Amino acid sequence: MAQPQPVSLTDLDLNQLGDIKKQFEEELNHLTNSFAQLKQAQAKFKACIDNVAEINLQNRGKTILVPLTNSLYVPGKLNDPDHVLVDVGTGYFVQKTRPQATKHYQSKVDYIRTNLETLEDTIQKKRDNMNAVVNVIQVKLQEQTRNITKD
Repeated sequence: MAQPQPVSLTDLDLNQLGDIKKQFEEELNHLTNSFAQLKQAQAKFKACIDNVAEINLQNRGKTILVPLTNSLYVPGKLNDPDHVLVDVGTGYFVQKTRPQATKHYQSKVDYIRTNLETLEDTIQKKRDNMNAVVNVIQVKLQEQTRNITKD
């Protein structure tokens, strides 16, 4: 099976370049949205770390507000401040010690950070590619304008 041959951007016409530019814009939009979603997920895991750190041994048996989401809290009693329930995904919760919970959430934060760095590199490469296409489009438009004014 033959390998596809690379084509120089300068060999393409304006319509083809416009299509490529549009494709890059769509890909950049999708990647940027994914980046924002990963940032939000990372912030939620960091909030979980903060919530675990805020558990206070003096609150044993007292009524406290338990965060279910960032904006929804329900009253509850803290019977065992040394153990917490950790959401491990798809509706499953696991009891962990506070240090284990912190370690779990920190590993999630670190994993997302690695993915964010990779995604950031990909976004930058796509931007560079799109800028190259835009530059070729501008050159071709200037050539067309020069050719029209010569005639």
